[in-house]
Amino acid sequence: MTSRSLPLWLALVFALLCGALVAIQSRINGELGSRLGDGFTAAAISFGSGLIILTVGLAIAPAGRRGLAKVRDALATRRIRWWYVCGGVAGSFLVLSQGIAAAALGVALFTVAVVAGQTISGLVLDRVGIGPGGRRPLTAARLLGAVLALGAVTWAVSAQFGGSAPVWLMILPFIAGLGTGWQQAVNGQVRAISESALSATFINFATGTTVLVVLMLVRWAMVGLPTSLPAEPWLYIGGALGCVFIGVTSLLVRITGVLLLGLATVAGQLTSALLLDMLLPTSGHALAFSTIGGTLLAIVAVAIASMRWGWRSRTA
Repeated sequence: MTSRSLPLWLALVFALLCGALVAIQSRINGELGSRLGDGFTAAAISFGSGLIILTVGLAIAPAGRRGLAKVRDALATRRIRWWYVCGGVAGSFLVLSQGIAAAALGVALFTVAVVAGQTISGLVLDRVGIGPGGRRPLTAARLLGAVLALGAVTWAVSAQFGGSAPVWLMILPFIAGLGTGWQQAVNGQVRAISESALSATFINFATGTTVLVVLMLVRWAMVGLPTSLPAEPWLYIGGALGCVFIGVTSLLVRITGVLLLGLATVAGQLTSALLLDMLLPTSGHALAFSTIGGTLLAIVAVAIASMRWGWRSRTA
């Protein structure tokens, strides 16, 4: 099934599942960074393991290699700008912020901060037309959904302002959220050019891993290497989850646009994040009522924007 034949409702289902993966990845990368005492190394491990998986995939799948050649030709003829292949830089910052801030903030608080940046980014990028689906109007429903989502984020994080987690740490996931929208838009463009989600995902991980390895080496030179690596295998699956997320969303963004994709993945992120914080809480991070209520309000905002946009798309 291609992006052209995939119905909107099914695209939204896949986006919800992708969002759940992001929350799980945040917990895994945050825990790995906490165990290592080094968020930079945790992020490099996550992206690097994903790059290894994708390299094996390219060796097996000729379509992926042909896709890389198409992207190279598009860059040479300037059909796409060079920065379209730099989506992995934004992805590397998201994974880095997971390793540095997710454990300290808690998954729910980390996620809603990402949501704020992602919502603003989606509105702007859809209006400008950066994504493969072109420009999308600022309808009343889309604006209402975005405003409700931002209000929900403010409510959800309000209890944390006086808590033990440093407020400045929220800046990292917020900026990461801004970058996530841009990453989804340019990755969608690369997938459209390459006609291969594998190629687009590989390029994303190659650029992101390069950035993270450089940062990791700089940190090692300043403070030294981590003393040991955790033995639990599940701490090293963040890269595999990232491969699924990037590959699937690069396909979906052409159907949904940046904002609707972001709002749909938000629903999955927040639901999964709340379940993780309730069932497997990090030490010292009990869920406040405002966090739960704000998350539920954000899900309502997603439902409003998604249902309205789906109706407009069918009647257009």
